[in-house]
Amino acid sequence: MDIINKKSLKTKKAIALLLFLLYLGAISLMAQETPRSYIAENTLENISIDGKMTESAWQTTSWSSDFIDIEGTKKPTYNTKFKMLWDQQYIYFFAKIEEPHIWATLKQKDTIIFYNNDFEIFLDPDGDTHNYYEFEINALNTIWDLYLSKPYRNNGHVTDAWDFKGIKTAIHCNGTLNNSTDIDQGWTVEVAIPWSFTTAPGGTTKVPENEYWRINFSRVNWDFDLDNGTYSRKKDSNGNFLPEYNWVWSPQGVINMHEPEHWGYVYFNKGTKTTKFNIPDDEHIKWYLYKLYRNVKTKNDQEWSSIHGELQKKPILIQGKPVVAVLEKNNFGFNIWAKSPFTNNRLIIHTDGKFTTDYDQTN
Repeated sequence: MDIINKKSLKTKKAIALLLFLLYLGAISLMAQETPRSYIAENTLENISIDGKMTESAWQTTSWSSDFIDIEGTKKPTYNTKFKMLWDQQYIYFFAKIEEPHIWATLKQKDTIIFYNNDFEIFLDPDGDTHNYYEFEINALNTIWDLYLSKPYRNNGHVTDAWDFKGIKTAIHCNGTLNNSTDIDQGWTVEVAIPWSFTTAPGGTTKVPENEYWRINFSRVNWDFDLDNGTYSRKKDSNGNFLPEYNWVWSPQGVINMHEPEHWGYVYFNKGTKTTKFNIPDDEHIKWYLYKLYRNVKTKNDQEWSSIHGELQKKPILIQGKPVVAVLEKNNFGFNIWAKSPFTNNRLIIHTDGKFTTDYDQTN
């Protein structure tokens, strides 16, 4: 009888310990910021790119949530928000940028536009954090569009000469541009990007009907100096430029837009009455794996246990189910992966930061 009681007690203690570890893991995961989401509606209306949002489709579609500071804690000085639409040819963006002093100086395409106040769009169609696109525009309608093979942390190649072929852009100022004698309301941005920008050579364009992309938006804003009515970025007493403000749609948690795993989710809705996009369960696992990846990459995390010949993390509760992350080291670097309890797929982040999925063939 004593033997049975001891075994029962030992089992209960093991179960209690596992539940406690899962509880701690759940708390750890809850501390992470959930990326924002937006539903972009399909339109049949002809959208004229004039910066004014005059079409009924623009009037009836929803605004995004207001932008927040890039680290996710401070409320910006001025409000920013956007809308999106799409049809079979274009993705449409409309942004409203509150600004009492509208100014811009850069007129050369593909110069560093964020040296002016600007509005920025980041697009990662397949959500693997590689092969993504950046767009910047100032109040003079000067743009910078570029392609990035990988985030800067992974030594990616940046192609400034790359262009969104067929892009249409327009600016409308609710006030007067580069006039320091009055107070403005702000400026609006309207952009149409052809879907064809994602088409590989010899391939066909795929419009993501009822699918989602990882997307984020940023607004760079500077304190300014005035010299005889001319605006410029403000400097400190030593002649150095003061740091810019970075206000974004989906907070990054760090002052760095080039961690695409933090970007928001845009769902391209067609023919459904969807009013809320539910982020897939596997994406929650992905956020956790990228947190581990960043720590391993910067050598800030050594707490991996060797279990059955594998380096593992303690189980963590994600969406109510336990997930175990595995670290595999090899001659070329490392992989971090976990098997999803939702799909049975193996979710993998490779040493260069690229995300891939090994799909369960039994599904």
